[in-house]
Amino acid sequence: MTHDSAGWRSPAAEILRVTAEGLGAVEPDSTPGYDGSKKDGASSLASGLTALGDLQERLYARSAVGEARASVLLVLQAMDSAGKGGIVRHVVGGVDPQGVELAAFKAPTAEELRHDFLWRIEKRVPAPGRIGVFDRSHYEDVLIGRVRELAPPAEIERRYGAIVDFERRLVDAGTRVVKVMLHISRDEQKKRLMERLDRPEKNWKFNPGDVDERLRWDAYMAAYDTMFARTSTDDAPWYVVPANHKWYARLAVQELLLAALEDIDPQWPVADYHVAAQRRRLEAS
Repeated sequence: MTHDSAGWRSPAAEILRVTAEGLGAVEPDSTPGYDGSKKDGASSLASGLTALGDLQERLYARSAVGEARASVLLVLQAMDSAGKGGIVRHVVGGVDPQGVELAAFKAPTAEELRHDFLWRIEKRVPAPGRIGVFDRSHYEDVLIGRVRELAPPAEIERRYGAIVDFERRLVDAGTRVVKVMLHISRDEQKKRLMERLDRPEKNWKFNPGDVDERLRWDAYMAAYDTMFARTSTDDAPWYVVPANHKWYARLAVQELLLAALEDIDPQWPVADYHVAAQRRRLEAS
């Protein structure tokens, strides 16, 4: 089954896939590939959510009866305040929660640090039939790790290769990997962080460490570009989604998820019993 991609000139996966130019080719304030307005985007998001819910239920149903091993993993990376939480709430949050597995990776614990950086990640990959969401991910280890020099350069290089191998194993096992970098401008981030200070009900979301990271903005942009060059593959490409407009970012990520699920094309499982006979039994009960 396919959904209506009204407003999109071309598939989002084609438009948003990272190029050799990296972040320099993407304007955070743009809405590439989508001709509609913010109002149109809200309508498209609502209709897309219906299609996403249907596809997710089909995927879950097939795995529940042991007929499929497919799953989807959405990897979200971004600078602070770029809208990862909004994606989780407004895109993934609208489907049946029993078919979703969310993992938010924070700074590694002492136990996790005693293992390879992928140890804690591999434990959270989605089970068959589920949509997994990584709110931050294994890529922190080549972003923060690189910018803050938490590991030697040789170790960072090793991690790029380990990530590519890890994601290839996921794909070979039946997982579609959708990697999204939500790209906001430095000015937009400042505006959003300032709002967290200006509004008392938002104060809890502000982290003084976010300002420290802002001071390393250029280093992070360079780290992202290197990450794209080392880890965007045909098996698991990176998509850069302009995120200054939250409505567009949510719509674009939804389109990428829908494309992944439509590629899987999950069908309702066929009953392993005689439906008419069971109907007669039920009517007579």
